[in-house]
Amino acid sequence: MCVEPIPLSRCALPSHHARTVAVHAGQRLDRRSFCADVAAAAAALQHRTESCHALYHEDAYPFAVLLFALWHSNKKVIIPGNNCQVTADELAGQGVALIGAWHGRESTLASPAEVNIELHALNPTDTSVTLFTSGSNGRPKAIVKNLLQLQREIDALEAQWGRLLGESAAAATVSHQHIYGLLFRLLWPLASGRCFHSQLFLSPEPMLKALAGQPAYWVASPAQLKRLDELTDWAQIAKFSAIFSSGGPLPPNAATQIERLCGQQVIEVYGSSETGGIAWRRSAQDTRWTPFAGIGLSRSEDGRCLLTSPYLPDAVAYPMDDRIELHDEGRFSLLGRLDRIVKVEEKRLSLDALENALSQSGWVEQAHCLLLSNRRDRVAAAIVLTESGLEALRHQGRAAIFKSLRRQLQRAFESVVLPRKWLFFDSLPMTRQGKIDHALLRQLFALDSAKYPQLLYCRIAINSAELEFRIQPELVYFNGHFPGMPILPGVTQLAWAEHYGKLFFSIEQPFLTMEAVKFKKIILPDALIKMALEWRDEAGKLYFDLSSVSESHSSGRMLYGARP
Repeated sequence: MCVEPIPLSRCALPSHHARTVAVHAGQRLDRRSFCADVAAAAAALQHRTESCHALYHEDAYPFAVLLFALWHSNKKVIIPGNNCQVTADELAGQGVALIGAWHGRESTLASPAEVNIELHALNPTDTSVTLFTSGSNGRPKAIVKNLLQLQREIDALEAQWGRLLGESAAAATVSHQHIYGLLFRLLWPLASGRCFHSQLFLSPEPMLKALAGQPAYWVASPAQLKRLDELTDWAQIAKFSAIFSSGGPLPPNAATQIERLCGQQVIEVYGSSETGGIAWRRSAQDTRWTPFAGIGLSRSEDGRCLLTSPYLPDAVAYPMDDRIELHDEGRFSLLGRLDRIVKVEEKRLSLDALENALSQSGWVEQAHCLLLSNRRDRVAAAIVLTESGLEALRHQGRAAIFKSLRRQLQRAFESVVLPRKWLFFDSLPMTRQGKIDHALLRQLFALDSAKYPQLLYCRIAINSAELEFRIQPELVYFNGHFPGMPILPGVTQLAWAEHYGKLFFSIEQPFLTMEAVKFKKIILPDALIKMALEWRDEAGKLYFDLSSVSESHSSGRMLYGARP
């Protein structure tokens, strides 16, 4: 432990400590500055009549200032998972005031001429925050956490790893708008006397540069850790006092690679927004989970995990959707989710088991299966291929890959439950919280084959995407354009570029115009086309280029934003 811990209820009370609380915008801010900033914001909030505020800010320091100011102003606090236009509209429609960074929708706090306010310790049971998690129907589910629950989690984390972290600062590539990031990158360091870096880093490279060799621990997600490769600065990664991962399982090969190349044993944390932290493991060493102190686990007849926890609102056993196997010394293994048991043509299917079977193929590195329900239920599979799988794809083609995988699956599964739709990715699409982006996958699988090209392969990065298509002759756009010489219309190419751009990137601004659009070469039926997309958020520009192996067919950029 760095210094005497400070309860969350007293973190914003006047202090003479000069210890650094945060690094924000290139400045090191101490506790006195933090407390003064909270007091100033609380004074400004006194003049606001709204009782409930939705707080969003990518930077952790201004977020923390506003969070504690709202608490000390007796305001209800909602922490949404994003600041998208739809989210802002829904909250505003419910009478919730927006505060923080909302693309111009928020009402800013006026700086008071004089700060004449005395802050008192917060009531741990009456002070709360509302977070959101994905509900079973796809809509966000509200979860209320009071300060006492959050404090208990922080105490458990400090007891478990405080000595390991020492005076390390928190640096994160996950958002604090969800419970994992809120605790690990903000509230835990704040209450334990550690510094946190305000910036949300999008990748390890800028994070390592900002740390400049200073002691730190990394708050990461499985998606980010899986992307580490031979170009990673492993010597710098090795210097972290710890690497934490949560939000989903870290593949064993990723954990093993990290330990092999830099000696770091990633600490995985298992839990949820509803339950808080449940257990931890170092998966490169052991696949079994160790519960945190105070956590009680039992198993129902169907294998369901029944949880008792000091982080829950009461002592009643909480039924989870995960199946577990209990071992000695209170440890356990996860066996998959009960809600991933689906019915296809009245046949029960474990999507987890199907994914595991696919992953046992030498061609599949990672698989994610989902049930598509339309006129009939069908299973779809999103696949990341191994190097040998990519080699087979290049030399044998997609049809041969599918046939081989289906033949292997038929050893254990009935034909009716096998995947009917397939998509290949370089890595599975993830949300910013490190979870598989089910919404994006469903939209890709649902594309109308009469109106959109056949998607063969997909590479997705933060602000770019590269898609490989086959332009099937059956597309409606070839009808009459032109008789005897079908050509893909240019307007269709533009429509596709915008459609996929809005699928992959958060383009919420209205369309303004197009620039530098060029149609260089016609596209014929059965052509194999690569579409490259790049979104530049600050400029509000979507760049696109459609090309084949030998030449570019069309390119340009689309502009989005408010009209002047």
